[in-house]
Amino acid sequence: MPVTHRPARSLRVLLEPPDPALALLLGLQPDIEVVDSPVARPEVALVEEVAAVTALLAEDPECRVLVTARSARPGLPEAALAAGAAGLVLRDGPVEDLADCLRRASMGETVIDPALTGSAEGP
Repeated sequence: MPVTHRPARSLRVLLEPPDPALALLLGLQPDIEVVDSPVARPEVALVEEVAAVTALLAEDPECRVLVTARSARPGLPEAALAAGAAGLVLRDGPVEDLADCLRRASMGETVIDPALTGSAEGP
């Protein structure tokens, strides 16, 4: 059942590309509002491609952009940060963890999921 009462100040989140299933799950969080356009001035955007970071930041330099990934790839965290992203998050983890990352990024924190660092070092 959708949340009908939101705090006076919801965290506006943009999904690029749009993902209706993820939008629904994030929209169930009481303090998150998924918007469908950069014109809505989202505080945080979730993107799938590092190249999208630069385009979004050109439109709205105040937006914090997080790159999503399904698994670790060598150099991905560095590439995301170099492009101006506020971090790199796990795409298919629990929605509560993703929501927490969105909140932390909106407060200026750099967020990198440890599962995505791709450390090749072993014990």
